Amino acid sequence: MKFPICGFDAKNSVLCPQCEGRVNDGTLTQADVDASIALASIAKTTNEIDGFTLHSCKEFDGNYVLYLAKNDIQAIRQSRTMYKRLQEQFKGKIWLVEAGETDRRFIEDLFFPTRILSVNSVWTPDEVRKTKAVVSGKWTPRFPIDTKKVVFIVKNARNLDIEIEFEDKR
Repeated sequence: MKFPICGFDAKNSVLCPQCEGRVNDGTLTQADVDASIALASIAKTTNEIDGFTLHSCKEFDGNYVLYLAKNDIQAIRQSRTMYKRLQEQFKGKIWLVEAGETDRRFIEDLFFPTRILSVNSVWTPDEVRKTKAVVSGKWTPRFPIDTKKVVFIVKNARNLDIEIEFEDKR
């Protein structure tokens, strides 16, 4: 497995002076450290996770956004038990997104498995970028994704003002 911190540190849950220095200077976040340790502990008993690459982890108000490689995300999404084991390691909800993706792909990953029909951005006269995502289907109280959390995560992770709209109005 590849982590933002040393593999030895992740497996032993203790930071070396080099990694600790990277946390102190802001290169790494505490969420990077926590996610690395959590994935390393799962990898001890789950062979599928051994080849994963965790690029980084961001924590927003109890929501953990894990930036992983595309193949790793697909493996987790295909195995409900692997997703549950990952979720159990974190105090809040985990969100799986592809590392280095576009804003559109980032939003699609947050809404998985719901399909996003379009993502449009416009610049207002006062040079503020507004983004609107159109989600397929109709909003119901049982909709599985908390759209307020998605808006909060997109604002903090990508600095985008996003509005969520559904294909079929209520």
